[in-house]
Amino acid sequence: MIVDAVPRVRHIVANVWRPLTALFIWDVAVTVAYFYYPLTAPSLPLTLFGSALALFLGFRDTSAYQRWWEGRVLWGAMINASRNLARTARSYLPDEEARDLQRAILLRQITYVHVLRCQLRRQDTSFELNRFLSPDEAAPAAARTNKANGILDGTGRRIDHARAQGWIDTMQQAAMEDILVDIANAQGGMERLKNTPLPNQYRFFPTFFTRLFCLLLPIGLVETLGIATPIGSTVAGLMFLAVLQIGDDLVDPFAGKLHDVPLTAMTRTIEIDLLEALGDPAPQPVVPVSGVLW
Repeated sequence: MIVDAVPRVRHIVANVWRPLTALFIWDVAVTVAYFYYPLTAPSLPLTLFGSALALFLGFRDTSAYQRWWEGRVLWGAMINASRNLARTARSYLPDEEARDLQRAILLRQITYVHVLRCQLRRQDTSFELNRFLSPDEAAPAAARTNKANGILDGTGRRIDHARAQGWIDTMQQAAMEDILVDIANAQGGMERLKNTPLPNQYRFFPTFFTRLFCLLLPIGLVETLGIATPIGSTVAGLMFLAVLQIGDDLVDPFAGKLHDVPLTAMTRTIEIDLLEALGDPAPQPVVPVSGVLW
């Protein structure tokens, strides 16, 4: 996620320089043809076309931003649920014989959020699985298709084991299970966002109409702008291409790109909170790199 107050020019240019370069070449070609060949540029209702396209792109970008914001809300709920799990584990399992189980639950939750982050970003989970868990603890989750869910299931079984040992009662078990349900619901929402793209019409038609509009721009402007047509048309095209790119950047909030929800920073926040709850040394928070928080 870009956290600078003003996006850097290189971030903007990196996304749209290819279509913008093609547009500029097309603008120059149309301008040269207008001045050196006996052609008459047709009158085009560019204002009408541009207004309709702007509404279309605005509606698409709003839908993409709603997906991005929902992803951020779900991860906010995950942070809160992780803190609640740590608090209940410390309150319900304070005795010496249950201290190891308390520690195991919190370390499993740290592992869970890091593995979930890797799953959402389509990254390898092996390192995170084995960072806080022993090979025996990590093996059952590693064998699962959904490794994060496997870790959460194992946490639930350990809570039930605590109830069977008499360390917690059924009311306390239910309270901890409610937190696990909140965590599972948040994960389900994240997976829904990741695995359900925008409908094809939302992806194809805005791109098609934006490129068509950019092709028509110099033809409709050359009578008015003359030799300045390449500049005017390219600047106008830049605005529409940038708006189109905004939707592409926000539609998948977990893609591991510049504009995504900062999963690394949020999972590090959970790790810090839970390690401090255990009294262990905690790493430093993630800081922005070149204006980007990952």
